[in-house]
Amino acid sequence: MKTKIIRISTVPISLNILLKGQLKFLSKKFEIIGLSSQGNDLIEVGKREEIKTISVDMERGISPFKDLISLFKLYSQFRKEKPTIVHSITPKAGLLTMLAGKMAGVPIRMHTFTGLIFPNRTGLLQKLLIKMDQLLCWAATNIYPEGNGVKDDLIKFKITSKPLKVLANGNVNGIDLEFFSPAQISPEKQEQLKQELKINENDFVFIFVGRLVGDKGINELVEAFQKLEIRDQKLGISSEPQISSLQSPISNSQSRIPKLLLVGPLESELDPLKEETLKEIENNENIISVGFQKDVRSYFAIANALVFPSYREGFPNVVIQAGAMELPSIVSDINGCNEIIVEGKNGTIIPVKDTDSVLHAMQKLMVDKDYYLRLKNNARTLIQERYEQSVVWDALLDEYNSLINKLETRN
Repeated sequence: MKTKIIRISTVPISLNILLKGQLKFLSKKFEIIGLSSQGNDLIEVGKREEIKTISVDMERGISPFKDLISLFKLYSQFRKEKPTIVHSITPKAGLLTMLAGKMAGVPIRMHTFTGLIFPNRTGLLQKLLIKMDQLLCWAATNIYPEGNGVKDDLIKFKITSKPLKVLANGNVNGIDLEFFSPAQISPEKQEQLKQELKINENDFVFIFVGRLVGDKGINELVEAFQKLEIRDQKLGISSEPQISSLQSPISNSQSRIPKLLLVGPLESELDPLKEETLKEIENNENIISVGFQKDVRSYFAIANALVFPSYREGFPNVVIQAGAMELPSIVSDINGCNEIIVEGKNGTIIPVKDTDSVLHAMQKLMVDKDYYLRLKNNARTLIQERYEQSVVWDALLDEYNSLINKLETRN
């Protein structure tokens, strides 16, 4: 009989996107069950990964009454299924899973911190979030930061004294380099998409992929893009002296017009954008917002560079995906991003919440052709060396086997 493992996230899209292919790979060795809130993504996970799925609704925000109901339902499911391992990957699912797992007597309770919220909060909210993560870690048997930056923050804020282990090079699923390859998107398909989005051959396309919310740096990104002044299809020079020094006598780059391609859902509940940002996205013809896209490869293929000025991350898949698609990246100096990007080699790292730095980095990529090509040529190679999917999957498989063997030895 195979060992039963339940993989858990708060919302089904996390299982669907973050663990694509991994659950099917693991099901060759274990009985894998996927559990999250209900939704079409959970149905898709079950079909694609060929595993059993269970739905237990969980709130992403803090909702004491609903959280207690979710906790009881998880406890009931664990008592019914009797898994050897429960393994969660998102904040609310992590807290509820670890507590319910401990109550139900699940012997191995694993949580992967894919990102931390509390470092960017203050006051009572920060204290509450810290207490929640401390409670999560108290109930867990094994804790896995997705990267060294997350590990350092867990130690800095004294979240737990338990051992913290980073698997592989930090990413939760690695990258399918055959799937995320420019060769997968034909020139004809690229041209068709450009025509649909009214992107011309000489346009320089900056792309953002992710939720359109405040803590992803969208307000700063849109404000910086506004400052990329366009006149007579030439890149204008900012009135700020530190920007004008970037001007370079490269005619091909100077003739390019910047476009900003936003790929992701607009979320107006938890972390809404500023009103002026929303108006600019709606009214600026050079800002193209296409909403959530299940397959982002075509959009990467028609872009020139990723801009990802997020305030916090665990280990962002989008930066790895962009690199695999041969795009250099502009990222903020936060966990994960500053581990994937090597300054001046496959991208550039800028301060958090700094509009001028976003602008400076964007303009440098546009006007300095040699610099841009150097970053672009290195992008895929660096991702391939560190984040190929098989490396991550094999490391997780080894970890499961090791924990199960130790459990059997003790018993």
